[in-house]
Amino acid sequence: MDKDELRAWLRLSMTDGVGNDAARQLLACFGSPQAVFEQTETALRQVATPKQAQALLTVPNELAVQCVRTHQWLMHQPDTYTHALWTLGDMHYPPELLQLADPPLMLYVAGQTQRTLGNAVAIVGSRNPTPQGAQTAEQFGEALSAAGLCVVSGLALGVDGAAHQGALRGGEVRDGGSAHTQHWHTVAVVGTGLDRVYPRQHQTLANEIARNGLVISEYLLGTAPLAHNFPKRNRLIAALGLGTLVVEAALKSGSLITAKMALDLNRDVLAIPGSIHATQSHGCHALIRQGAKLVENAHDVLEELQLAPQQQVNLFAQALGADDDTTSDPAEHPLLTHMGYGPVSLDALQTRSGQDTATLQAQLLTLELDGAIGRLPGGLFQRLAMT
Repeated sequence: MDKDELRAWLRLSMTDGVGNDAARQLLACFGSPQAVFEQTETALRQVATPKQAQALLTVPNELAVQCVRTHQWLMHQPDTYTHALWTLGDMHYPPELLQLADPPLMLYVAGQTQRTLGNAVAIVGSRNPTPQGAQTAEQFGEALSAAGLCVVSGLALGVDGAAHQGALRGGEVRDGGSAHTQHWHTVAVVGTGLDRVYPRQHQTLANEIARNGLVISEYLLGTAPLAHNFPKRNRLIAALGLGTLVVEAALKSGSLITAKMALDLNRDVLAIPGSIHATQSHGCHALIRQGAKLVENAHDVLEELQLAPQQQVNLFAQALGADDDTTSDPAEHPLLTHMGYGPVSLDALQTRSGQDTATLQAQLLTLELDGAIGRLPGGLFQRLAMT
């Protein structure tokens, strides 16, 4: 789009008191953002409230700065992916978002803009998962991506980041290293402007997602990580997926907000059960009690979403391959047999194993360094599924 059109879209999005729903009604009536700003106050009042009509006649204070910032961002194109701005009605605008009551007026995107979403599943969960929860999110992300799904999440610490990382690895397996793939491996929906990455620890991950998928935001460039923006962006995560899989979540969490939004959009909600002793599992258990699909493996997800048989065959083939390569390990550390997969305390392990404290702590440290167990807050330990 040219600078005048860009300015009009930005002005409409920045007008105080005019949200996505009102902006969409204005566009439906007048045809374009430029046409909206050519109207008289009387004409605008036929569609908008008197207060909104007055606001539309006032140029936002930061408009000029935002125009320059956005134009420069669009002109700066990285070597391995693309910066783009998709407006409501644009041919690239994901149709799944049009099912929202308030679809974003504009989407800032960074990534492989020539690709499409395809079948997708949202994976969400705790920012502070148990080691088992983080590993589970990564394994599900990898398996579902390898089966042909795009994994949608929010780039947050914990479950989100693990799901994205797994999806990137699974996408490589699916595509066999080819750069000519039709669908995104993973989509990250963020709650800041796309000229910054939050959390900062995920800068490398965000770049990798852009090289193989898409990073997307509805927020103006320069938008800081404001707390109220993250629950709002969750509706985009819910809308993009055929269903939402909750890996770990406390009873009061953003993940449960996303699950509710998915239900409101007639999307499937799936949840992975966990230990009754882990607060991160209580939200999943509540969802299951309310009718969410209990999920134990990636095939459960494909079956619930009623996806193409070939995708299910892909997963079966992977499972059979894994079975062929997997043999029981007679040398498995005996302490692991006393742990199970739920969180367990040092005292409980000492009672089960009959070992003295010093010996037990030394063995736990060895297993932790080997990646066989994870250490939880409160002095608890948890066995990890070995890949």
